[in-house]
Amino acid sequence: MGKEQELLQAVKNGDLLSTQKLLAKFKSSRSKLLGSTKRLNVNYQDPDGFSALHHAALTGTTDLLSLLLESQATVDIKDSNGMRPLHYAAWQGKADSVLLLLRAGASVNGASQDGQIPLHLAAQYGHYEVSEMLLQHQSNPCMVNKAKKTPLDLACEFGRLKVAQLLLSSNMITTLLEGDKRDSIESAFNTPLHLAARNGHKDIIRLLLKAGIDINRATKAGTALHEASLYGKTEVVRLLLDAGIDVNIRNTYNQTALDIVNQFTTSHASKDIKQLLRDATGVLQVRALKDYWNLHDPTALNIRAGDVIMVGNIVFHCFLSKYVVLL
Repeated sequence: MGKEQELLQAVKNGDLLSTQKLLAKFKSSRSKLLGSTKRLNVNYQDPDGFSALHHAALTGTTDLLSLLLESQATVDIKDSNGMRPLHYAAWQGKADSVLLLLRAGASVNGASQDGQIPLHLAAQYGHYEVSEMLLQHQSNPCMVNKAKKTPLDLACEFGRLKVAQLLLSSNMITTLLEGDKRDSIESAFNTPLHLAARNGHKDIIRLLLKAGIDINRATKAGTALHEASLYGKTEVVRLLLDAGIDVNIRNTYNQTALDIVNQFTTSHASKDIKQLLRDATGVLQVRALKDYWNLHDPTALNIRAGDVIMVGNIVFHCFLSKYVVLL
């Protein structure tokens, strides 16, 4: 095993003493043989692009980080996925390591190949202290990754309430809630409210509504009510209805939230959701059990067995209940 591989393994194992010895020999050889080509490459990378500094950042060992940085390790060295050491420290929530790397000049808004900046990772995994530190060092909370998600989107998607509160307290709140990528109803990308609704995060939804997000904002797939209904989040449906969401909004496929439940869900939760949506709309979708017609009134409703029709609650309970069944 070469000296570079030994260094990589020592740092990976958190072996400070072995790392010190290897780097001490490197310093000694540099002072004696400045022209030598057999110098230790502190930035050596394995086939995945991992350097010793990546490993130190991932484990959060600040002594190793300091030692490597003092030995001219490149602070923003990228692995094969474009991830820098700061990405890994943020992902693991290692606040001391994050601060050390930032003070060494790490790029706070440097993006990986999938467009993630360190704040994306800190927000997704709920690391409040690291998220706060990154913001204090001018991290841009409005940056979107390749999936067109901001750090706030990820915090809302994964239910990271404290981090979401932190991001919403920034002076970029309007852009975060009403960003350019959400300006059109034709957008295929979800808002933070859609993501929270889909995943059942009621506290996040209350936070977003209090912050002033548009409860009726729609994407191609519909509103947050469509999302909650499709994914069987009964309590979220109840919360959104109580908050005044428009139950009659249709998505670009001309479906209401009730249409979505009727067509695509079969879970036990869908029964409760159907009832909530029916109560909110005052309209029922029913299937005729047998033929009905009124020979004496040509303007009266005529139905045949098997027909699917929409009727009002009052009509159903007062007149048609013996002819039709709820869907």
